Formats: sequence, C-alpha cells, structure tokens
Amino acid sequence: MYKPVSAEEAVKVIKSNDRVYIQAAAAAPQELINAMSARHEELRNVEVCHLHIEGETPYANPKYINSFHVNSFFIGKNIRHTLKAGNGSYTPVFLSELPTLFKRNILPLDVALIQVSPPDKHGYCSLGVSVEGTIAAIENAKCIIAQVNPQMPRVHGEGIIHISELTTLVDVDTPIHEHFMPKPTIVEQKIGDYIAELIEDRSTLQMGIGNIPNAVLSRLGNHKDLGLHTEMFSDGVIDLILKDVITNNYKGINAGRALATFLIGTKKLYDYVDDNPFIEMRASDYVNDVANIRMNPKMVAINSAIEIDLTGQICADSIGTKMYSGVGGQMDFMRGASLSKGGKPIIAMPSITNKGVSKIVPFLKQGAGVVTTRAHVQYIVTEYGVANLYGKTIKQRVKELVNIAHPDHREHLDRAYFDAL
Repeated sequence: MYKPVSAEEAVKVIKSNDRVYIQAAAAAPQELINAMSARHEELRNVEVCHLHIEGETPYANPKYINSFHVNSFFIGKNIRHTLKAGNGSYTPVFLSELPTLFKRNILPLDVALIQVSPPDKHGYCSLGVSVEGTIAAIENAKCIIAQVNPQMPRVHGEGIIHISELTTLVDVDTPIHEHFMPKPTIVEQKIGDYIAELIEDRSTLQMGIGNIPNAVLSRLGNHKDLGLHTEMFSDGVIDLILKDVITNNYKGINAGRALATFLIGTKKLYDYVDDNPFIEMRASDYVNDVANIRMNPKMVAINSAIEIDLTGQICADSIGTKMYSGVGGQMDFMRGASLSKGGKPIIAMPSITNKGVSKIVPFLKQGAGVVTTRAHVQYIVTEYGVANLYGKTIKQRVKELVNIAHPDHREHLDRAYFDAL
C-alpha cells in the first residue's frame, strides 16, 4: 500500500532555483501544477520545463515573473505570451533528442511532476497518454511527484513505472484533458484528397493533430494494411483500426503495433487505448529516431508549415522573429520518410492564411526559422495540388510552387522572386 499526501504537501519539496519538468500534452498533472503555482509567494527563480501541455498554466502568469520562468521545448498557446512578457524562453530541440538533455545532464532536473494510472497488483503504474521525455526525466530528477489518477488509461509499452521509483504520490480522480476537433473545411478536405492519393497500400503513417490529418484519415477507408509509427495520434485513427485498414502488419519495426510517444484526443481515444496491446507507447528518442523511422517501408510523414519560400525552405516554428510553436518532430520524420524505401515526406497546408495572405512566399520573413531545409523537402500539398520538389532545380521549384499557390498570388510570386535575382 502506498501512502498518498495532498498536492499542497507534495509540492513543498520544490525550492527556489529548482528546475522542474512537467509531463507533456494531455497527461499534464493539473492538481500538482496548481499547487506549485499557489506557492508563488514563497518561491523564486523556479525554472519550469515542458513540451506543449494541455490545460491551465497559472505559473506562466507574467505577474509571477520573479517566482517562475517557463522554459518551453515546444510553445503552446497557453504559454506563448511568456516570450514577449519576459517570463519565458524557448529551447529549440528535436523531439528525438529531448530525453538526451536530461540523460546527459545538460539540463539537470530537481523535480518531475507526472501523472500515472494506479499501481497494478505488482506495483506498476502506467504513464498513460504521454511518454515523450518523461522516462528520462524520471530517471534523472532528484524527486518524482506523481498524480495517481484512475482515469488515466493504462497504456502498453515503455511507460510502465514501478511505484518504488516515485518519491511522492497524490491521489486524484479527474478526467484527462480532452481535445475536440472541428469538422475539416472544404479547403482541408481538398488537401486530404490529394494526400490520400499519394498514400499507397502497406504504407506506414506519421501525422499530427489537426483538421488536415483528420481529413486525410477520413479518406483512407479503402486502403489496405496501413501502419502507424507517429509521435502522436488522435481519435481519427480508431475507425481505421476497427475497419482493419490500419493493421501494422507491414511495418519494418514494431510490426503489429501502433507506435506513438504521446496521445491527445477525447475520452473515446483514452478508453480505446486503455489496456490495449495493439497500442505501444515509447520514449521520443525511440519513436522519433530517424534510424527507426526509416526501417518502415513506404513511410509517409505528413507535417505542416507556417510558410514556405519558392526554393522549398520550410518555416514551421515562427512568424518572422516571433516564436510560435517549435521544431518538434518534423525533421525527424521528414528525414526518416525520405530515407525509407518508397517513403514520402509531405508538407501540407492551405495556400493562404485566414486573412488571405499567401503561405507560399518569394522569401521567408526576416527572422523566420527554417525547420525543414530546401534539401530535405519533397512533396508540398495545398488545395490546388501537389508539388514534388525532389531533384528539381531552383527554377523548376519556383514553377512547381507557383502552380499550387492561390491563383490571386501566382503572378506576384513569380515576378517577385525573379525580380530579386
């Protein structure tokens, strides 16, 4: 039997000048986060590290600038304001290398705040819907505070932790953060159609969360023997698994299992993955390892961009100098797919923003970050078609990309680029 304490008691171990890691995405332990944040008057200069997390982030309030500093490895909407306010920073890192920051003590951790399922009869808990860098954090932090939640699904794979590895336990019974997706727009459906045509039977898929991935998945009902090797997935894959479209039988690694490092979705997803051997969760330095990804034949990686220039440079983490999201796993999977036998790395995006601004541009904005280089890029998909840039000269790339830009911007794009040469 373990002896739980209150969240308020548990977080008393956090001291000024500590570095704290919070488990990512839907697994973020909200009660521990709230209890830590409530100590803002007592604490000074606590560095709070994490990838994107769902839920509330009270420690990120700029008025607590003397108490907490946010160090984000991927910038979510709930902490984006900290960069401008001065109480937050961004550390660029491939998701495949996040655990390395802890394993090599590049970022020594004092405390890890996590959420787990209750221990089984053998004393083992599950990290549930988010493994990413949390295993490395557990192995290297001085203190592990775990929120034990019966609503956390028990997911198979690497994220199984014995209760003896946890320093302090806090009992809660609260729903896991849910993420509901709106219906794809007509533009997103057209993009989904083009991508579905690129996907062959027996392909293995990587895709993130969003309307374009959902639009793609909704068009794969007649495909056969697809696999899943992805940093994350959501509800959209469930129907394809139940229809035996996703079988994982032809993967080159972890065959027979759907592989991911974190999950974000609704209760339908969390109920489906609970104690389901078909789902395997592994740390991000395994899932996102290019050497592992490339072992899957016909690996298809589907990612997005903020903007792309006419030579093929992909900006996916910033709007000019303003950091917006992060490097994440895009390059891990773009490279892994390009090295896979028959693989297809794809960047998919609407041709224009909601304000009518072209996302295909002559030149990236000043300060824009290049996440995928022009040498790595292959397929670009908008609602106007598919551009295959692989093996193309710069002039050929310009023509390909102008052809899939919004018609209102095509003439300007072509002229602006060549006028600058």
